Amino acid sequence: MNRELKLDTIAGDVEAVVRELAHAAQLRSGQLLVIGASTSEIIGQRIGTSGTLETAKAVYEGVEAARRDIGFHPVYQCCEHLNRALVMERDIAERYGLEIVGAIPVPKAGGSMASYAYRQLSDPCLTESVQAHAGLDIGDTFIGMHLRRVAVPVRPTIRSIGEAHLTMAYTRPKLIGGIRAVYTEEEAGIPGSSAAEAFTDTSPGGPESPGGTCD
Repeated sequence: MNRELKLDTIAGDVEAVVRELAHAAQLRSGQLLVIGASTSEIIGQRIGTSGTLETAKAVYEGVEAARRDIGFHPVYQCCEHLNRALVMERDIAERYGLEIVGAIPVPKAGGSMASYAYRQLSDPCLTESVQAHAGLDIGDTFIGMHLRRVAVPVRPTIRSIGEAHLTMAYTRPKLIGGIRAVYTEEEAGIPGSSAAEAFTDTSPGGPESPGGTCD
């Protein structure tokens, strides 16, 4: 397989899993999707050793293809050298009331993915942390610190991007209350309820479906 075809495959696979995650998360326009990606792992090398901007470009293009249709805001995680800060548009950071920090990611301090994304945005900035509505982790970069509580794992139909292990999750509100608490509009007797209003995953095979388990 030639290099160009490999990069096209990466972009297409990323777009596919982002759309899959957005569907599972019922991700809406204006919500945050955090992306962690090791371009080293994607090309079959150990994380932090062989990052490439061309691989980052392929990942970015896949995310953008889905974003244009769905309208979420992508947020790109830096590496630990920048304390896993996040690359995002400044107006989105201000809208969410996030703390902006001072650095510009480069491949050797921030990572190729964050470095490439920073240079594509119209008014980029770094924020110290976010609480994203969903997240995509390509290459075991560990994005959990930037997800809202409570995270719900989603098993992707594509299990790897290039050579990198892929995991993803969406989040739901914490369930509060005791034995008398109600969690769906249907149970509450509110007309016109739908799956979108449910706070639990009762889909077939989901952990909270009849007979589902958490292991």
